[in-house]
Amino acid sequence: MDQLGRLRNWAGNVGYGAARVHRPESLEALRRVVAGARRVRALGSGHSFSLVADTTGDLVRLDGLPPLVEIDTARQAATVAAGMRYADVAAELHREGFALPNMASLPHISVAGSCATGTHGSGDGLRCLPASVTALELVGPDGDLLELRRDRDAAFPGAVVALGALGVVTRLTLEVEPAFEVAQHVRLGVPLGDLAARFDEVFGAAYSVSAFTGWRGGEAVVWLKCRAGAPEPVWGGGRPADAAQHPVPGMDPAACTVQLGEPGPWHERLPHFRPELTPSAGRELQSEWFLPREAAAAAIEAVRGLADVVAPVLHISEIRTVRGDDLWLSPAYGRDTVTFHFTWHDDLAGVLPAVEALQERLVPLGARPHWGKVSTTPAEQVAARYERAADFAGLAAAVDPGGKFRNAFVDALFPRG
Repeated sequence: MDQLGRLRNWAGNVGYGAARVHRPESLEALRRVVAGARRVRALGSGHSFSLVADTTGDLVRLDGLPPLVEIDTARQAATVAAGMRYADVAAELHREGFALPNMASLPHISVAGSCATGTHGSGDGLRCLPASVTALELVGPDGDLLELRRDRDAAFPGAVVALGALGVVTRLTLEVEPAFEVAQHVRLGVPLGDLAARFDEVFGAAYSVSAFTGWRGGEAVVWLKCRAGAPEPVWGGGRPADAAQHPVPGMDPAACTVQLGEPGPWHERLPHFRPELTPSAGRELQSEWFLPREAAAAAIEAVRGLADVVAPVLHISEIRTVRGDDLWLSPAYGRDTVTFHFTWHDDLAGVLPAVEALQERLVPLGARPHWGKVSTTPAEQVAARYERAADFAGLAAAVDPGGKFRNAFVDALFPRG
């Protein structure tokens, strides 16, 4: 809460305008809140830096709902409570001998919020987190329960990355697989020119690969997360790190997951940060853009050309890859993707000129902004990047004809009528 009594997001840059904040502890209580509200939105862990979750009506926190991780071994699936953190879901899955194929860099984020905004990890063969969803349950505008399934409902691809506009998600069913181990290696001093020229080789060198750079120095640090049983990386650019690293130069690597090639459980290696410690730089802002994979080299050169604009307000930037999917509002919809992530200083006035300069260079290359990050691209231009935007608008109107789950963020993207 801030001094005005408003609930704020994790970063503190968003103060929610809700008239009332609820934290129901049962499904029945949640259904009553939704049924009685004129406008209502759901809030996960508050890790979005945009106004995607804001409302002037009722805001519902999901972390008070009972935790649930129910595994169906025959179907290789797990049904989980929407408000749970990925860290807690992953730990329970691992105890039962199962794994998720992918995790984001921060395990602190909620399952429902991550899926609603198209959040992702990194890996040439790994889709975004919501692409693992096979079914979801949500509370509709009258407090009714609605279930949508991938194997049954034609509109399912429009309902997973839905920006909260279809209802309050209560449960999600995720694909799982047998637990596995990962070893994490870090290579220092990789020239950005080599990264661009040998992009496929670098990002194909391990199960999950991330490249960190401050842009001004002309070099990157590449993190290779190698799955046990897979071939060892062939690419060996730069030099191997001989001590644990933090993505942000100068910060204590104790907050990071174990490196130096020591194998460990999937959920303790795929994220960059440990769930019990403050992730990333702490007080920060974030932006991210998703581009067609074939634009990787051009985008690297474009951002290098803005190094003097970006670097003064930047903690660190991360380049990742995401396999394409069929989810209508996924930023990786229909194309294999490269993402450019920027962790900024907590200085919005200083950051916005850098954001606008990046958009000027990256949007012509096909960039789609992350739904939960700082961006100033006009909403109509963002929506125009999504081939199924009109289909989603129709789905939202059918599921929520009165607009109970809409807010200004959604209205700007998908105007009613």
